[in-house]
Amino acid sequence: MSLRGQENVLIVSYEELKQDTRSVVQKICRFLGKKLEPEELNSLLKHSSFQVMKENKMSNYTLLRGWLIEDKNGSLMRKGISGDWKNHFTVAQAEVFDRIFREKMAGLPPELFPWE
Repeated sequence: MSLRGQENVLIVSYEELKQDTRSVVQKICRFLGKKLEPEELNSLLKHSSFQVMKENKMSNYTLLRGWLIEDKNGSLMRKGISGDWKNHFTVAQAEVFDRIFREKMAGLPPELFPWE
């Protein structure tokens, strides 16, 4: 975060990407100085969707079962939604996380954290 604002740094949140994938991809292209034709953009959006990547063993890490993933049914890709952490933290854990998050992110623009 200390590098934000530099011309060669682009910060994109998962939540921002989920909310408006097309616009964020276009923002990344502008940042990189690249132009995608409409059909290229549509193909990129299709093939980088959570569901397609979750089903593709070249991107879902299932080829690494037994090495990176111990459980033969385990997955590194869960639901592809924002905010699911709330279902895994206890109230006490969420309170500790919120306190540390506020301390570490103090002074940063709130638009960097669209989930707030």
